[in-house]
Order: sequence, then C-alpha cells, then structure tokens
Amino acid sequence: MHDYTQHYIDGAWVPGEGAVRDVISPSTEEAVSQIKVATKGEVDRAVQAARKAFHSFSQTSVEDRVALLGRIAEEYKKRVPDFGRAMAEEMGAPVSFASTAQSLAGLAHFGITAKTLKDFQFSERLGNAHVVYEPIGVVGMITPWNWPLNQIALKVAPALAAGDTMILKPSEECPGCAHILAEVMHAAGVPAGVFNLVQGDGPTTGEAISAHPDIDMVSFTGSTRAGILIAKAAADTVKRVHTELGGKAANVVLPGADLSAVLPPTIQGVLANSGQSCIAPTRVLVHKDQMAEATQVVKAIVESVPVGDPLTEGAHIGPVVNKAQFDKIQSLIQSAIDEGATLETGGTGLPTNVNRGYFIRPTVFTGVTPDMRIANEEIFGPVATLMTYDTLDQAIEIANDTPYGLSATISGDPAEAAKVAPRLRAGLVTINSWGPDSFAPFGGYKQSGNGREGGVYGLKEFMEVKTVVGAPA
Repeated sequence: MHDYTQHYIDGAWVPGEGAVRDVISPSTEEAVSQIKVATKGEVDRAVQAARKAFHSFSQTSVEDRVALLGRIAEEYKKRVPDFGRAMAEEMGAPVSFASTAQSLAGLAHFGITAKTLKDFQFSERLGNAHVVYEPIGVVGMITPWNWPLNQIALKVAPALAAGDTMILKPSEECPGCAHILAEVMHAAGVPAGVFNLVQGDGPTTGEAISAHPDIDMVSFTGSTRAGILIAKAAADTVKRVHTELGGKAANVVLPGADLSAVLPPTIQGVLANSGQSCIAPTRVLVHKDQMAEATQVVKAIVESVPVGDPLTEGAHIGPVVNKAQFDKIQSLIQSAIDEGATLETGGTGLPTNVNRGYFIRPTVFTGVTPDMRIANEEIFGPVATLMTYDTLDQAIEIANDTPYGLSATISGDPAEAAKVAPRLRAGLVTINSWGPDSFAPFGGYKQSGNGREGGVYGLKEFMEVKTVVGAPA
C-alpha cells in the first residue's frame, strides 16, 4: 500500500488532515494506495504559500526559469520507472505503455515549454502602446487520471514559465504520479511555495480550489459535467477558467480511401490507453459502398489487440480505471445491442483470460445510427462504432452533430482531407493519425472547453496582457 496521505505545501511535506480514501487497483480490485482528502483549510494554506511565493517568483528572469525547467526535466528522467509503475497500479495503463507514451508525454512538455520560453516575445509595440505579457498570479490546477502526467505537465510547465505559482490537485484515482512529481520538483530546487500539491476529491478539494478568492485562475481537464461545476464555483470571484473537457471524435473515412492503409493508424486511437483518451476517434464514418470491407479491416485490427495484466511488459491493453467506468461502458455496449446495432466482435463481460478487474473486451459495432446512445455519449473504452453515409456532406453533418468539438479525424487522401478539415467543428483535426502535435495548440470548440494548451498558445493562457500607452519607444 502506497502512502500518499501527505500534501506538499510551501516546500515541505505535511501530514494530511482530511478523510482517508483508498485507491483501488483496476486490475485486482484491491487497494494499492491511500490519500487524505485535503480540507478547505489545507487548500487555504497552500494558496497562502503560493501567494507569498508569487511576489518573488514572478520577478525571476527568463533565463532562471528556463534553467529551472531544465533541472525539472533531468530529475523527471530519473523517476520514469516510478511513474510507469504508479500508473500501471492505479489507473491500469500497461507498464510498457505507461513508461513510454504516458511518462514521456509529460517530459516532452517541460522541454517544449523551455524552448517556447526562450523564444517568447514578452513585449511588442503597437502604435503608441507597448503590449506586455505578465504572469497571471496563483493558478489552481485540477487534473484527470487518464493521461495524468501529460495533463499535469501541460499546466505546470507553462505556469512555471510564465512566472506563476500554483496548487495542483490530481485525480484521486491516480495520485501517485503527482506525488512523485512533487518529489521531482523538490529535487530540482523549485522555490518553496511555487509548486504546491494537495491530494483530494472534487466535491471537497476541487470545490475549495475553484471558489478560493485568492486564486487568479483555475485550469481544469476532465468531464464537461465537472467543468461546468468548476466554472460556476469560480464565477463569484471572476477568476479565469481554462478547461479541456469531453469529446466525441468522428473518424471521417473519405470515399474510395485505401482502408487497409488509412484505418490501422486511426483505429489505434480507439484502442490505445484502453480507449481512455478524450480524442479517441470512436465514431467511424464509412461510405456505404465500403462498409463491408471496413468492417473486416476494423474487426481484424481490434481482434489483434490482447488484454492483460498492466504490470506485465507487452503491447496489450489494460483495464479501465474503475468500476464506475466499467459499468458505464458495459451499459453503453448493451444499449447498442438493445437498440439494434450489430455486434461484430467483443461485447459485454470480461475477456476470457481474466476473472477479475475492470477489463473491457475490445468491441466493434456496425449498423450504428446517429440516434443511438452509443453514438452520442463519450465511451472512454476500447469500442469502435461504424456508421455509414451516402455523401461526404452527410458524413460531415454527422461528424459535427455533437455538443462536443475537441477533435476529429479524417482518413484518406491527405489533399482531399485538407479540403474537408475546415468544415469540421473541432479544435484539432488529424489526417491519417489521431494524436496532437505537442508544439501546437490543443483545445476544443463548443462543450469541449475554453482555452488552449501546448507551446506558445499554452504559455499565453497562463499570462495577463497589459497595454502601456505613452512609454518611450
């Protein structure tokens, strides 16, 4: 049992005062870690430490902050095996995947942010005015469990680069990565109070962060439902609210596409991380004349992916994070069966090679129609739904017919795909791939959130813009 019952406040580890909460392994259904839920008073102490540290840290030089990001990256590299095991135990990412794609995504953001900071122009002349970028202040960060280090780094790195101070509340489903990262920050010499970690849940700790009058900005990644609650809690203090929320990505397969070439890299987005990615292109839209071939190709891809123990090295996928997610996915699969979709492979229940845990059978449905529940709700599991269209205009209409707008994928000729991309209402459009570019802005349209993360756009999110009129040129 890992003990994460301490918080990291003002440069020191302090015993937690709140209720004890067990973290349940999704592969064994047994407790693997323990946290204490930070109280409103503990959040307040973290905010006071951050506010005090802001006065000096906000005045540090760009060179000093670049060097700090470099030291963090070096210390981070030493702990990659620890990060990988923590994710395998707590949220079920297989250790091979957790130690590479998951851990290295976080590391990359520290490096990219350092480069961005070196090149960033903090001041520009516009007419008779100087426009300058300044740190926003104290930032509250609330992060999810599905790509824990990636999402933490996308907030912590640009906040440090901007000269902000911060309070991080990671997901209570996967607290180990954040605890280890706090150790990394301490070893790298981050000044006391600049980075503070409080473990906890949404209703207690997250609420206290969102509503705190001395927090200048809240940055949240998670569900649209939770994002709405955070925005409402933050409204009374008119703080900036930056959110990256849910998604329901479509994969528009262009008519006449070479399916055996273009589908494997995009269907991987449905399977990677056991489907627990907000940009997973689960709605596969295929021209009616190619549906039979597409079914064969997608079914073969999905059936080739094994499911197994996340603590074992290999290319398999692990369980989903917890029982609530397992039950939701089982319900969505059953709903598709009940509503008349055709189950091509997978289905409800555990895979045959396991007898416990929250493992999902990789699943493919055909005959899915836009009115079905599985076509509208975010699945967050390894489930692909194939839908037909008659014309490309109809496919685009179906792709856009969702309250979300985080990402969309196009499979087919890149030149033709580039013509379709402007018609898709999503913050990220990928062609013959499904992942973002870490240097480019990432964020959504509609109910997928406000603001952008990554590179120079992510850095600007953590800054205020000031206009100075009349200063000498």
